[in-house]
Amino acid sequence: MLLSIGSSLGSLLEIKSMAICLSLVWDFSEFYSNTIITEPLESPIDQSFFRSRFDILVESAITMFRRRHTHDHEENDSANRAAKVNELKAAIEPRSGLSSQFCDDACLRRYLEARNWNVDKSKKMLQETLKWRSIFKPEEIRWHDVAIEGETGKVYRANFHDLHGRTVLILRPGKQNTSSHDNQLRHLVYLIENAILNLPEGHEQMVWLIDFSGWSLTNSVPIKTARETINILQNHYPERLAIAFLYNPPRIFETFWKIVKYFLDPKTFQKVKFVYPKNDESLELMRQEFDVEILPSEFGGRSLSQYDHEEFSSLMTKDEVKAAGKLGQDDKLNHSSKGHSTAEVAPEPVLPSLQSS
Repeated sequence: MLLSIGSSLGSLLEIKSMAICLSLVWDFSEFYSNTIITEPLESPIDQSFFRSRFDILVESAITMFRRRHTHDHEENDSANRAAKVNELKAAIEPRSGLSSQFCDDACLRRYLEARNWNVDKSKKMLQETLKWRSIFKPEEIRWHDVAIEGETGKVYRANFHDLHGRTVLILRPGKQNTSSHDNQLRHLVYLIENAILNLPEGHEQMVWLIDFSGWSLTNSVPIKTARETINILQNHYPERLAIAFLYNPPRIFETFWKIVKYFLDPKTFQKVKFVYPKNDESLELMRQEFDVEILPSEFGGRSLSQYDHEEFSSLMTKDEVKAAGKLGQDDKLNHSSKGHSTAEVAPEPVLPSLQSS
């Protein structure tokens, strides 16, 4: 009898209202008490039996409702987001050329995510980026234009990925070697674009590793440059940063950070993690993200590899050919490369065994 009633209830548990589900369970308990049980439940064993069966039924009803509700919510949310992507796409069309290539569905989703799926705010943000790209022209920057900025290895793409397979940018502000605000930004944008170019399939975000060895207020970038860097990353490359590790910043950095952090939006702020060599909890964050065997020693790893400017320049030359091919700019690349030698290409980055994201 219990199985028969339980089977009937099972078909009714797909009803979306929790109130109805619980009402049915209560009706069942009344039916069970008045119809099936003809004698009072005086025995502790009988009472326990009834209560356990009733508790199981209630728990099953709640669990099945939650699963169904979650599934329906996910389906509705997915459909709603797809509709917003199409709405944003229609709002910014027609587009042509590079802006059309830039505004693919993945791009639209990132801008929507950055503005909590508000189409109007996402449209405004994207339009500002398209205007910025038309002026800044990141796709036309060449390594030979910014190579001087990279001579000390103050910013470069690592030859390894994190455990999720994401591209890693290494920043070493203590290696600052120039004073040109504009060229420093062009150098950084060039390398952000390069990091995106080298993201493995299925990944849209990169990781930043920032080494503070040798950093001081005297060689730090001006607040203006720091603010513009944050503006570019947040507003023109939204949802491209997965996490940023600030490794072993000196105490004096706190003064600089107190100013800079106010330029960060809450989402970006949550992605910034401070790591200290003598703090086991923060070091555990690094171990969760990187294979210590290939992680450079300056970040607590075991690798003794060093930045080689000539080798890195060769890698950038190779990547420029790859990027030009994707954008259909082979002629522009050949024209801009006249008078500049092409060095031997460096090997591809090391990709450790992947851990599910």
